[in-house]
Amino acid sequence: MLYYLFNYLHETFDLTGAGVFQYISFRAAMAVIVSLLISMIFGKYIIKYLASKQVGESIRDLGLAGQTEKAGTPTMGGIIILSAILIPTLLFAKLDNIYIILMLITTVWMGLIGFLDDYIKVFKKDKDGLAGKFKILGQVSLGIIVGLILYFHPDVVMRDQVVNQIDSAEVVYVQSDIKSTMTTIPFFKNNEFDYADLLTWAVEKAEDWAWLVFIPMVIFIVTAVSNGANLTDGIDGLATGTSAIIGLVLAIFAYVSGNIIFADYLNIMYIPNSGELVVFISSFVGACFGFLWYNSYPAQVFMGDTGSLAIGAIIGVFAIAIRKELLIPIICGIFFVENLSVVLQVSYFKYTKKKYGEGKRIFLMSPLHHHYQKTGMHESKIVTRFWIVGIMLAILSFVTLKLR
Repeated sequence: MLYYLFNYLHETFDLTGAGVFQYISFRAAMAVIVSLLISMIFGKYIIKYLASKQVGESIRDLGLAGQTEKAGTPTMGGIIILSAILIPTLLFAKLDNIYIILMLITTVWMGLIGFLDDYIKVFKKDKDGLAGKFKILGQVSLGIIVGLILYFHPDVVMRDQVVNQIDSAEVVYVQSDIKSTMTTIPFFKNNEFDYADLLTWAVEKAEDWAWLVFIPMVIFIVTAVSNGANLTDGIDGLATGTSAIIGLVLAIFAYVSGNIIFADYLNIMYIPNSGELVVFISSFVGACFGFLWYNSYPAQVFMGDTGSLAIGAIIGVFAIAIRKELLIPIICGIFFVENLSVVLQVSYFKYTKKKYGEGKRIFLMSPLHHHYQKTGMHESKIVTRFWIVGIMLAILSFVTLKLR
């Protein structure tokens, strides 16, 4: 909203300084500052309100050290995160940008599903919360909406650019916008992959039918990353800090993908209008860091499913929008391993029970962070080490830009 106001003042009255709102870098910086202020200052009052309403976490006894002390800690703190994302985005982003609209839909959609789950747990005193099938239905529905928008909307394009070197002082770009389901595949010399290529053996003009592959892929990614974030949110500060690190990676990817100069230098696909996503993801990073002020050990508030389901969906949709979804196992390596540990644990237990009559386990407990808790490691050390691994994965993600 402020973007349009200051743009009007700049164009109509030539107001000194108003033109700075045209720069994504300035608006992104402002988004970080405002999201930090919202989450840190207003977050304190939201926590007090949640505590006064006795919106406390009910803890299942899993035999973990320090677990019982967490009972009664205010939950549904994801409201703080979502507010700190939405308000700066509405203030500083271009609201007619299709990518911003897409991220706003994602945030509100999964935020509401998570809120409903927490509401049932807290106020209806049902520990199971929203039935799993309804969570999956919400995630699948969001995946379908995101897939349809990214595939069919006319503003979602990539730019096929031909660079003509005139002389040492001037570079001319010949540009044409194209619709494509092309994405980035890491570690390969030709690092672009088109989903339509999977259908060339079956149909002519495979690009017309690429949605048959693309949309199911979007659904899978949204569901997997959302659930991965939800599983990771098991100890103080783990999901919040990990998400902030992932957000920083995605911010850099969005900036270079939306800037024709950097995209050409790094030899990556240029996605027109995607640079505006930097404003949104800056709000996301600021919200996560601000929430971490209260969520770090010992946590004064938990995000609940209101936060965890939403931040996972945001990360998944954002990665798809900037065509970096095949990098998710690296960028979101912590989420991936947490998810994988649960799948392996359950699968192996069922297999051994069927074969030997007694179920066996790979880990002491899943998700993986609980395994380390069972070994006697303090949760703050677990979180710090997971963050370090997350930073290493972030660096590896950057390396993939040039490592082919």
